[in-house]
Amino acid sequence: MVYTLPGIRLNTLPSISHCGGGGDRRSTVAASSSKNLSLLLRKSSSTRKFLGGKSESPSFIVAATEKVLVPGNQSDGSSSTEQLEALDTQDSKVSQNEVNLDEEQLEDMNEKEFVTSPVLVEDIAAIKEKESLISLFDIDKESESIRELSIPPPGKGQKIYEIDPLLNNHREHLEYRYSHYKKIREAIDKYEGGLEAFSRGYEKLGFTRSKTGVTYREWAPGAKSASLIGDFNNWNPNADVMTRNEFGVWEIFLPNNADDSSPIPHGSRVKIRMDTPSGIKDSIPAWIKFSVQAPGEIPYNGIYYDPPEEEKYVFQHPRPKKPKSLRIYEAHVGMSSTEPMINTYANFRDDVLPRIKKLGYNAVQIMAIQEHSYYASFGYHVTNFFAPSSRCGTPDDLKSMIDKAHELGLVVLMDIVHSHSSNNTLDGLNMFDGTDSQYFHSGERGYHWMWDSRLFNYGHWEVLRYLLSNARWWLDEYKFDGFRFDGVTSMMYTHHGLQVAFTGNYNEYFGLTTDVDAVVYLMLVNDLIHGLFPEAISIGEDVSGMPTFCIPVQDGGVGFDYRLHMAVADKWIELLKLRDEDWKMGDITHTLTNRRWSEKCVCYAESHDQALVGDKTIAFWLMDKDMYDFMALDRPSTPLIDRGIALHKMIRLITMGLGGEGYLNFMGNEFGHPEWIDFPRADQRLPDGRFIPGNGNSYDKCRRRFDLGDADYLRYHGLQQFDQAMQHLEEAHNFMSSGHQYISRKHEGEKVIIFEREDLVFVFNFHWYNSYSDYRVGCLHPGKYKIALDSDDSLFGGFNRLDHEAEFFTFEGSHDNRPRSFMVYAPARTAVVYKLVTDSVGLK
Repeated sequence: MVYTLPGIRLNTLPSISHCGGGGDRRSTVAASSSKNLSLLLRKSSSTRKFLGGKSESPSFIVAATEKVLVPGNQSDGSSSTEQLEALDTQDSKVSQNEVNLDEEQLEDMNEKEFVTSPVLVEDIAAIKEKESLISLFDIDKESESIRELSIPPPGKGQKIYEIDPLLNNHREHLEYRYSHYKKIREAIDKYEGGLEAFSRGYEKLGFTRSKTGVTYREWAPGAKSASLIGDFNNWNPNADVMTRNEFGVWEIFLPNNADDSSPIPHGSRVKIRMDTPSGIKDSIPAWIKFSVQAPGEIPYNGIYYDPPEEEKYVFQHPRPKKPKSLRIYEAHVGMSSTEPMINTYANFRDDVLPRIKKLGYNAVQIMAIQEHSYYASFGYHVTNFFAPSSRCGTPDDLKSMIDKAHELGLVVLMDIVHSHSSNNTLDGLNMFDGTDSQYFHSGERGYHWMWDSRLFNYGHWEVLRYLLSNARWWLDEYKFDGFRFDGVTSMMYTHHGLQVAFTGNYNEYFGLTTDVDAVVYLMLVNDLIHGLFPEAISIGEDVSGMPTFCIPVQDGGVGFDYRLHMAVADKWIELLKLRDEDWKMGDITHTLTNRRWSEKCVCYAESHDQALVGDKTIAFWLMDKDMYDFMALDRPSTPLIDRGIALHKMIRLITMGLGGEGYLNFMGNEFGHPEWIDFPRADQRLPDGRFIPGNGNSYDKCRRRFDLGDADYLRYHGLQQFDQAMQHLEEAHNFMSSGHQYISRKHEGEKVIIFEREDLVFVFNFHWYNSYSDYRVGCLHPGKYKIALDSDDSLFGGFNRLDHEAEFFTFEGSHDNRPRSFMVYAPARTAVVYKLVTDSVGLK
């Protein structure tokens, strides 16, 4: 099927998979989804020109599973509903209590209670099958179920003082913050029917479809008049004039056509024309669900996106369970191709997601989802908050990608931007109704001078509705499993963290520079996320270290699950500028472990910013231009390459080992990607006269060279293999989520760091030439240890100096404040992880 409209053509993509069974739509993948509009348009705009991409790629395809929607034999053609009913008849053999057992209990029963359990093996399989059916069957009805939930009322907010007694010195501020939060919650309950209903603003504002027609509403209190224009009425501003209510909401209802078809065809371009204090302007609706840049044009157009039912993507795979330890692969869909092009959601689904799974990550964090008219903003200058980026495909393409990730067992996090908005007045919210104070603070307070963007007024009722509904929209409509909130430090302080050095003094967090409205918004959005989606994950990017940040809202905290541990990456840059002999082991361990007790962190060795043109990744800091000439295995290495490969592995492992309860890597950095990311850019002349050269709108560096990591004849491959082994080690031992962490040695002279996490012992020798024989390693548990991971393994580009068959037995006697120890060989610039493999008593 092909849809056509003036200047735009929408093709459909073929189905990615089909499931056996009957005709129930829940048991099949949607027949097709529309191909990216913008990928079908060759743009001539110098600032936004891009290359179209292929819809499918054969490279690096790994089958996720051959499991169909309904487990078991479906040769008889029975539907999922029939099988579910059939399982219900087994209640005579399986009690209700047994049916309700969760997966961990079932595994525990299998392993420990099989002999005494009255439940047969077949019955256990039936239980698991029924639970799988229920979760799969319900994914299509999740939105309906969520509506029936009620978000728990505010708690007392007092537990923070038990967790951190120092907060008592700032009780007045914290009590005011919590009382303000409770006041907002009470007002939402009273006037909006609760937070659940309040967060469904997209059902009232923007375009809503009913059986009889389409209603369009827009909050624009500054406008003097408004009319809906678009392809459907030949852009006639007099055809569909809107009316205004007392709250500044403009509205129009368009009845169905005579044949009962929609008055606005799917794919039509639409805008709202307003007479504003700044003059007549055409704006993309604030709640638009899709927007596209037409050929040869600079402004975007809002798109009325309402495909027929048979074309809508239907989710079929349940959300994965929240991982005990988060191992996040951060990715940008547009630059995820090995070719110089803007990649598609479909290609990312087929090529990159299986790669992420194979590498051992359990979560993928997607950048630049919200539509942004300036590609080189990396997705952080959002123009259309409810619309997925059209460069990579349609909304249904994005849904297909997320569903595939769920099939692979990957949690999907969205990099959401609620900290600021693009200052673009053509495509975005800035000056939407002709005033600078509709969604944002007016004047200087509403402008971020470093980011050149607008700042939300979080104390405004309609801003709360807009942003809370936005968070709900992405979780509910697209099945994202959580968020990484960008720029939270900028939100929480009126100085936005600019030109401020946080020292840890509590006065820096609780005072006149704190934006209480913004903090309360963060409390509300975390209330919403966790109240409606209990398994959802929220991560806040905060460099300040604000206390209470990762404590539940009902206990008085801000409510995030994790804080992004941003100081670690800065520390590595600082160290990489120094000589090896100037690295301080105590400084490294302090930075990695300097986080608040009971508040979880996601750590990373390097940020995505370091992969941008003009900055330097860890690999480039270590190996510089030698990476271009000496990474082939059939050519001799150099001392710089040997050092770089060794330290690259050690830095990543110690960051994961000590840095937090979660770990993040930006795509390509796992194998030391040798190139920058450089978005296509034209030359710019700034208002102050400064000239910024572009790159001729080149896409040459707007990609990721995954082929380098896959090439077994290059040293990049060894780095990728090590990262994969590191992820699988964590998956096997869950050491990041372990409550047991002890640093037994940080020796400055020997340049050695030793620590325990879970039942593993990590030994790092950062010395550049000293290797240590019969080196004594303290440990807690007695027994036999073996090598679980060795950075010096030849598989990882090392020198293979250790025997992996060797066994290390503990002996009693205090060493480094540990009750036992064992002896090892610790080669220079090597990290080795030892695991406990027996409970037998160690040798004395």
